[in-house]
Amino acid sequence: MAFHGQKIIPAVRSMKDFDKMLDTPYVYGVFLDLHIGMLKSVFQYVRQQEKKMFLHVDLIHGLSHDEAATEYLCQEIKPYGLISTKGSVIMKARQKGVYATQRAFIIDSSALERSIKLVEKTDPHYIELLPGVVPKIIKEVKERTGKKIFAGGLIDNPDEVEHAIEAGASAITTSNTALWKHFC
Repeated sequence: MAFHGQKIIPAVRSMKDFDKMLDTPYVYGVFLDLHIGMLKSVFQYVRQQEKKMFLHVDLIHGLSHDEAATEYLCQEIKPYGLISTKGSVIMKARQKGVYATQRAFIIDSSALERSIKLVEKTDPHYIELLPGVVPKIIKEVKERTGKKIFAGGLIDNPDEVEHAIEAGASAITTSNTALWKHFC
């Protein structure tokens, strides 16, 4: 099952990448590595282009990754959703009515258990699992949390995308423009 009809959620690292995304039918995407000074103009452009973009809070340069910053982003920038590894950001985003995605790095069984507990506490709308090339973990996290899963990181080819989807991921977040094109 794809996320709103998209198997791929383009992860955009620059305005050049965003322009590439505009040449695709994708509606949903993720902004990575933005500078605080660009946020208002970038999201004004996003709305003009009728795209729904998640914003990775932890990767905004010049902005703290705390509740106050999250409140500012939700009220002033108004992204479709926020992504963060920080529980306080996820809870504040939910409180402000913005779609919240808990990013979780699953490197071993301890990280898996910590991530499950954090998800139980923060109750995000979505979970982004990294690395996304471990179908067994995608399946387990989906079963244990009941949340929609985005798989990201180290997914390099269409077969890996399909394996992640088959394991229960709703979509794949990737900056790999070849995969964007392949799944358009």
